Amino acid sequence: MPRPRTTRILRALALLAAALISLPAWANPEHPVPWQLNLTRGASGLSHDVWDLHMAVFWVCVGIGVVVYGALVFALFKFRKSKGAQPDTRLTHHTVLEVVWTTIPVLILIGLAYPASRLLVYENDTNGSQLTVKVTGIQWMWRYDYISYLGRPVDKVGFVSKLAEDSNVARQEDGGVSPWSVVSKHGVHDYLLDVTHPLVVPTHTKIQFLITAADVIHGFWVPALGWQADAIPGQIHDAWGKFDKPGTYRGQCAQLCGQDHAYMPIVIKAVPRAEFQQWLADQQSRTRIDRIARTAQVGAAAVPQG
Repeated sequence: MPRPRTTRILRALALLAAALISLPAWANPEHPVPWQLNLTRGASGLSHDVWDLHMAVFWVCVGIGVVVYGALVFALFKFRKSKGAQPDTRLTHHTVLEVVWTTIPVLILIGLAYPASRLLVYENDTNGSQLTVKVTGIQWMWRYDYISYLGRPVDKVGFVSKLAEDSNVARQEDGGVSPWSVVSKHGVHDYLLDVTHPLVVPTHTKIQFLITAADVIHGFWVPALGWQADAIPGQIHDAWGKFDKPGTYRGQCAQLCGQDHAYMPIVIKAVPRAEFQQWLADQQSRTRIDRIARTAQVGAAAVPQG
């Protein structure tokens, strides 16, 4: 005996809903992949906490959707006019039901607000940071200045990071370079994703980010960190992050900031502590050499000729 039409339709809808809600949960690598629907889990304990909270809220919303839309679909088929259903005008209200459907949403909101508030406070607690970096958004690039490391000030190490030259040429209408030809030395197609100077940081180190802007509002967003911070002129946004393993982590400006908003990517290169200390020492030595050279040039120019 064939199944009733209503049963077949409801079963098909249930299978479709299960497939749709399962896809986002499967997409959980440390780095984004093509056709990914969900957030990445990130590269630190903080980002994992953010992801876990995100998934908790997601499944709460899924549960609410299943109950609400399940009841709606059931009512549409069970009490449709073609089956002779008639509205019952005798029932005007039900006190117990009204209390229940008011109390449950309040409890759900409280249950979600408590961990979210704790995580928000934790996310902005930069006490105990071992590395401090100032991040300045500029149309349309980023400037990074190293302020201190392990309690000691860093001697004028900073640079501007902008879109890599090959991507910049390829994006031009008359550049004569195909975007598909922009490939890294590792064979990765990184068109519009690579930069001239990545931000180099050590792994297993709490990093304080002091985020601001020089002109308009920008958005400093690296999914692996688990948060996004607005870069606002005249203000400092204080946040922190930590990378558990070496790697290259990419991000984008998340605020519409002008015509080249899409061309100011963020690249953070996390390296082992020993490698970072050597890199930082080299950068400081280079800065001192450049300063001595400039001083010598100024002194030579000031010496009267003849």
